[in-house]
Amino acid sequence: MHITNLLSPKTIRVGLQAGSKEDVISRVVDLIAGDGRVTDIEDVRSVVLDRESTMSTGVGKGLGLPHGKTASMRNSIAALAITREPVDFDAFDGQPVRIVFLLVGPPEAQAVHIRTLSRISRLMSRDDVREAVLAARTAKAVYAVIAKAEATLLNDAP
Repeated sequence: MHITNLLSPKTIRVGLQAGSKEDVISRVVDLIAGDGRVTDIEDVRSVVLDRESTMSTGVGKGLGLPHGKTASMRNSIAALAITREPVDFDAFDGQPVRIVFLLVGPPEAQAVHIRTLSRISRLMSRDDVREAVLAARTAKAVYAVIAKAEATLLNDAP
């Protein structure tokens, strides 16, 4: 599954203001609230925050990758936020986070979920991609960066 099939400019926020990790995650979950794939946004929020309390999704290099699976999702969806200020995400490398990439889906989409997390991780592990995302000033520009990087760097492999 391509990241750009799950992400849209409507689920991207540039300049997100938030204080704590939990606040950031909650606000990123809000980005998917109006999408028809979501049947219960509060359940999604609870599942993602519970998952985060089990183990931090601060994967390093300024990236947070909160995720979860719940029956409140009809299909998988992604959202992305760039915070105004770095946020302590209890990341493995100790670095604060500015890019938060959310992935949620239904429990039966386990394989898609894992493959998509892997694609996001591979893409966002590249310094040039992270720098381009951080330099983008609009949601459409962020989406364009992700789409170009995904097509070019991942050779459009699922």
